[in-house]
Amino acid sequence: MAFCASAPPFCSLIGAHRWTSPSKASPRPCFRPHIRCAAQTPPRRSANYQPSSWSDEYIQSLRNDTKVEEDNATRMGKLTEDVKQLIYMKKGIEDQLQLIDHLQQLGVAYHFKEDIKDALGTIYGSVEKVNMLLKDNLHATALMFRLLREHGFDVSEGVFYRFMDEKGNLKASLRHQTEGLVSLYEASHLAKEGEHVLEEATNFTTKQLKSLMEGSLEPHLREHVAHALELQLNWRMPRLQTRWFIEASQWEAKMNPVLLELAKLDFNRVQIIYQRELREVSRWWSNLGLAQRLPFSRDRLMENYFWTVGWAFEPQFARIREAQTKANCLITTIDDVYDVYGTIDELELFTDAVDKYMKICFLALFNSTNDTAYNVMKEKGLDIIPHWADLCKAYMVEARWYHQGYTPNLEEYLENALVSISGLLILTLAYCTSDDLTQEALDDFQSCPEIARWSSMVFRLCDDLGTST
Repeated sequence: MAFCASAPPFCSLIGAHRWTSPSKASPRPCFRPHIRCAAQTPPRRSANYQPSSWSDEYIQSLRNDTKVEEDNATRMGKLTEDVKQLIYMKKGIEDQLQLIDHLQQLGVAYHFKEDIKDALGTIYGSVEKVNMLLKDNLHATALMFRLLREHGFDVSEGVFYRFMDEKGNLKASLRHQTEGLVSLYEASHLAKEGEHVLEEATNFTTKQLKSLMEGSLEPHLREHVAHALELQLNWRMPRLQTRWFIEASQWEAKMNPVLLELAKLDFNRVQIIYQRELREVSRWWSNLGLAQRLPFSRDRLMENYFWTVGWAFEPQFARIREAQTKANCLITTIDDVYDVYGTIDELELFTDAVDKYMKICFLALFNSTNDTAYNVMKEKGLDIIPHWADLCKAYMVEARWYHQGYTPNLEEYLENALVSISGLLILTLAYCTSDDLTQEALDDFQSCPEIARWSSMVFRLCDDLGTST
């Protein structure tokens, strides 16, 4: 599998090297529950969801050359050792920071997690001295600040004071430092509340970069500036950013060819892992039969798996991706049961897990979640089942609101929506795959700690904005 420069996101992260559009799925059969007389037929709504473009047959066809995998693994081992030596090689601060940034954006930093942590720890230990050495180097200063904050170091926005004038504004002389402006723009989006220097930096760099785009930038700089302005770096899906950065770096004179070769080999190796995982979960989803038996719901296996790649792309998190994909598929189906198909009486019964019309969905939920829960119970002695019940209860509240024609106030809506967005369940499932999970941590999630609460709030509001006018 070669690195494919022209492939769209799904091809480059999941699909085959030579992209061909999957054949359109045949229309799904109409679902007609058994009835005895017309008078008993409850009214049903429809969201007119389109069939999935990714059939199980196509996904199972994604195969790779084992011999090429073995050869690449050998070469990667050699390149990984070469890069380790680069990290510890004596070099200037800016070169060391640039190397770490390249490793992150090329998607291979997970191979050198401890090495990068040690290097950044050393820099942070003498951050004031390092800051003085960087003098008027805006690019290196902003890069240092961003990398330290990304890795949890409590570095102050004060490192940028020397770039301010006597009025507290960023110096006008910075406006032509394109590379430095991009780095400061990316760093400024890691601001905490009340950090006015970084707020000023966001406004200043945005204005200056847009102005530079109207001028005569070199092509590679124009591409980087346009990419930065399109979406801030800390909001990007890492794997898609890696895909873009590898391609953009092929024409950069400063890019170390050893890093670039390692990144390409690693990208394709991880892509093969994704394809294997996808074949497994697609086989599970197809055997489950929910898409065929409940055609009112969304059949979105690929999108649900792709979401988990954004959540945790590293190869070692295969268990998270598997458990989360299954959970996402079931959450989507159950959400449609409540929002689209079920009557209020059926939903009351379904919430108690006994309704006859919803039995196929309940059994799928029961069997799949118990499989995950059994593994957690066997390995760690912890019970995660109650979290699914909380989600269904939150869906039930929303269903009652709709069927009763009740419009909740903002406080009522958000308090319930924090649960119904499924963020707490998703975070719980992620915790359940960690090696150091404890009963105390699991109990904390049931009480909705601040980090889970605000993450779920952002999740809910972004999801609502996707469909709200």
